[in-house]
Amino acid sequence: MVTYPKDWKQKLNQIINGIDTPLGRAFDIALIGSISISCFLIIIDSVASIHVVMGTVISLLLNFFLLIFTLEYVLRLIVTPKKRDYLLSFYGIVDFIAIAPIYLSFFVSFGSFLPIVRILRLFRLFSVFKMGRYVDESGALLKALRASKTKISVFLFTLLFIVIIVGALMYIIEGPEHGFVSIPESMYWAIVTISTVGYGDISPQTEMGKFLASALMLVGYGIIAVPTGIITSELSNASNKKEPLTDQKCPICGNSKHAEGSQYCNQCGEKLA
Repeated sequence: MVTYPKDWKQKLNQIINGIDTPLGRAFDIALIGSISISCFLIIIDSVASIHVVMGTVISLLLNFFLLIFTLEYVLRLIVTPKKRDYLLSFYGIVDFIAIAPIYLSFFVSFGSFLPIVRILRLFRLFSVFKMGRYVDESGALLKALRASKTKISVFLFTLLFIVIIVGALMYIIEGPEHGFVSIPESMYWAIVTISTVGYGDISPQTEMGKFLASALMLVGYGIIAVPTGIITSELSNASNKKEPLTDQKCPICGNSKHAEGSQYCNQCGEKLA
């Protein structure tokens, strides 16, 4: 009779949920590769010409990856000590959404493309490849956005007022005969114009309308720089903001200017007490 070690769940958990061991790292890299390939297959399968030629092969490969992801999901449920926390976590929900729609696709036609949400699992790249510093930088960006939310809110409200006023004016000047069939439709044109996108599906025909459109285009070029300048300023302030210092003295060089929470001296590198 074959016997298994009692701690097999713990060892399997280290492989599946850990990244500090060679096997755990290899498992995560293989999983990331599988996720990338499966998402690529889903993307190219949506192209009609490719689907006609390689649809059967792609379908077989996707079914193969489905089995892998289903097995991974079941194993995570088995080895994870706090199963409820995993099921309700971000990755737990993403893992479920990644496999459930394929089984539902037997009944719902659009379900086969929903597993592409599993690409969100690639956030694990940050931990697998020790890219935590990039997460810190994203935190600085979020802080800058929060710090500038008042200025950006005022900017957006001003932009909204401009769009409403110009939209109403264009509706009066151009009218339905030139495509401006309503104020909301004219506001859509104003948004497209002020953002310098310019789809061209609606365009002014009268001299006054063209003059107003030209003015709005020039305003649009100036407006683009406003939120960029606000966020850039806040990012600069966040970068230049000095961290709180402690009076902890280095036992080797005597330096006492250390950032709060420092474990090593910023002058000689000696470990602080």
